Amino acid sequence: MIDFDTFWSFLAASAALALAPGPDILFVITQGITRGAKAAAVLACGLSSGVIVHTALAALGVSVIFKTSETAFFILKIAGAIYLFYLAYQAFIHRNELVRLEAEKNRKNLSAKKLFVRGFFMNVLNPKVILFFLALFPQFVKEENGFVAFQMAQLGLIFMLSALMVFIIVGAYADKASHALMQNPKFAKIANIATSCIFAAIAIKLAFSQI
Repeated sequence: MIDFDTFWSFLAASAALALAPGPDILFVITQGITRGAKAAAVLACGLSSGVIVHTALAALGVSVIFKTSETAFFILKIAGAIYLFYLAYQAFIHRNELVRLEAEKNRKNLSAKKLFVRGFFMNVLNPKVILFFLALFPQFVKEENGFVAFQMAQLGLIFMLSALMVFIIVGAYADKASHALMQNPKFAKIANIATSCIFAAIAIKLAFSQI
């Protein structure tokens, strides 16, 4: 069981890292702007759920393979890059769609399940998250607090809930700021193109990243 001081220090670190510029929070912001707070919240749940996988890998020691094996790291990062390029392509071909204005007519097409799954795989297929967990978690694990794997599971839960709250709040603010803007057809088109460019840029950075 982690102690009180560890809990609060790790919670602060988790919230700060969730707010740091990166693919996850950029994705939440773009969804908040183009599809609204509810869509951003569903996406946030998917992104945060991916933490369960990373926590399990770190706790079991499996993720060490990705830190020591260039081949395993290469395969994972290419898979992640391909997925992000796919998302970039989808955003680009739908750049002329006014998501907010058409929301009522196309509500069935804005599947919560698809948003959740997209967020989940975005998180799981990011090898940098695995390496981040390997670097961060050991700093907060203490031998005197008992079973290490259980401590890491607790830290993973704290991180997941912290990231979820940060993403939901950010998505809600993005939605609030976009109400007037999304009524402008030009802005809606620019928002979709910007989303496509963000995904493509992240994919390129991921593909050329090193261990």
